[in-house]
Amino acid sequence: MLKQYFKMSNILVTVAILVLFVLVNVGIETGYIDDYYKLNLFLICINIILAVSLNIINGMTGQFSIGHAGFMAIGAYGSAIMTLKLGYPFAVGIIVGAVAAALCGILVGLPTLRLKGDYLAIATLGFGEIIRVVILNIDYVGGAAGLNGISQYTDWPWIFSLTVITVLVIKNFMTSTHGRACISIRENEIAAETMGIDITRYKVIAFTMGAFFAGVAGALHAHYFYTIQPTTFGFLKSFDILVYVVLGGLGSMTGSVIAATGLTILSAYLQDYAELRMVIYSLLLIVVMLVRPQGLLGTAELSFDGIRRFFARQTGKGRGAGNDSAVG
Repeated sequence: MLKQYFKMSNILVTVAILVLFVLVNVGIETGYIDDYYKLNLFLICINIILAVSLNIINGMTGQFSIGHAGFMAIGAYGSAIMTLKLGYPFAVGIIVGAVAAALCGILVGLPTLRLKGDYLAIATLGFGEIIRVVILNIDYVGGAAGLNGISQYTDWPWIFSLTVITVLVIKNFMTSTHGRACISIRENEIAAETMGIDITRYKVIAFTMGAFFAGVAGALHAHYFYTIQPTTFGFLKSFDILVYVVLGGLGSMTGSVIAATGLTILSAYLQDYAELRMVIYSLLLIVVMLVRPQGLLGTAELSFDGIRRFFARQTGKGRGAGNDSAVG
């Protein structure tokens, strides 16, 4: 059992994560990474958490949720209330915000996940809009003006560690028996139910996990930007998160990470072209969907073994040339 955790690929990943953390932390502390790059770096981490958490629902389980920003809003406001209004530590705020989002995921999931396709999409969209409108009419959290004066507790150690934890937890879930059950539901619900899999139960589990980590992303967002407003968590935010998942490949966690990183960087560079920003952004997505409709990685995962085999084939040392994929 322990031997699989000490594989060379796992050691390399661990070393790479530690090196990345140290380098970025030193860059921030010394001022080499200025506020602009720091902002985009933090946005990348938040978007990665949102993308991989939605991928549990849309990619692994094959559902169609477009209300993920609603769970993010619950996490953001729940954590902000705990730290700003009630004076609790940041860690407590994150936990409360994430748990509140997860509970809402259960409440929404139980009645709606019996629906399929477009009907489920409409139901989750309605949930996201209900959350936004409810927040608009609560004076305790600032209403339409938003909640201001939130302390900036989100720093590099917090956001990096929670991003890594999110990815690791979801990766382990995907490779577990529960994750395989979710994948079987995605592939064929009738066959999965015939084999004794409780379809509704696993859909709710996936929905709850996705909502929980969306709440974590919301808490990190709220405590980095000082202020949150209901308009931040509207339909367009849910659509952005959905694009990350679809572009990266439904069911591919590494695809979601790559897509979230790439599109966040692209959005940052297009800020100087406000008029053409959405046009260029949309055209790029159309081209990618036409050329590779299954997304960048499809349902596969990028791995060190796949990359090694790919380069071995390119240098003529590999066996069975004919598959030029670097994914495993």
